[in-house]
Amino acid sequence: MSKNDNVILNEDIDFPQVRCIGDDGEQYGVISSDEALSIADSRGLDLVLIAPDAKPPVCKIMDYGKFRYQQEKKQKEAKKKQKQIEIKEIKLSVKIASNDINYKVKHAKEFLEENKHVRFRVFLRGREVSEPQGGFEVLNKVAAMLEDVANIERDFKVEGRYVNMLVTPKK
Repeated sequence: MSKNDNVILNEDIDFPQVRCIGDDGEQYGVISSDEALSIADSRGLDLVLIAPDAKPPVCKIMDYGKFRYQQEKKQKEAKKKQKQIEIKEIKLSVKIASNDINYKVKHAKEFLEENKHVRFRVFLRGREVSEPQGGFEVLNKVAAMLEDVANIERDFKVEGRYVNMLVTPKK
């Protein structure tokens, strides 16, 4: 009756002596694993190996199916409570016109109002890759326009043909 999550159950426990704990916290002490298995069977429960490295190994009598169900339920609840950060990406080029920058910054402000992070990427073409200063200048203009509504990660990163900047909303 082994499960796929590497838990040793029932007949798979091959230690001669185990310390056994009941489902209600009752201590059975150090008994043979066959005796612990018969106690679990008489109650209609599983014998689960909890601490295999202990001397003697520790086993617990429990309803393993119910235990796994409760664990999965807790994990789903924790996952629901996680806050997912959404990153919107806005692409620019080195030779972008100022009115186009204004338009893209306006969209970025809308995203920031919705508590989304915004990544600006300046695409470098041809010889611009060898001298990314043009990309830095464009991102500096954008950063100046967004200073009042966003926290700006000043260290621009050059990644291949792109110069990136991440902007997060101010609290």
